[in-house]
Amino acid sequence: MNHSIYSADRSTHLKVVVVALVAGIAVAGLSITARSGSDEGLTQTARVIKAGKPVIVTSSDASLVR
Repeated sequence: MNHSIYSADRSTHLKVVVVALVAGIAVAGLSITARSGSDEGLTQTARVIKAGKPVIVTSSDASLVR
């Protein structure tokens, strides 16, 4: 029995790819289910904040010439 992935035959490579694909789909499915299942009235709403007048904040009394 050879334990190297480089010398493995085509069917072994295919098995590895299939197992990784199934595991990835399972993890994605579980994470989507856990996220949507834990939404028990904790929805967030976005508030719009309008900009006011511009404000200049400085730490010195020196004037700025541009």
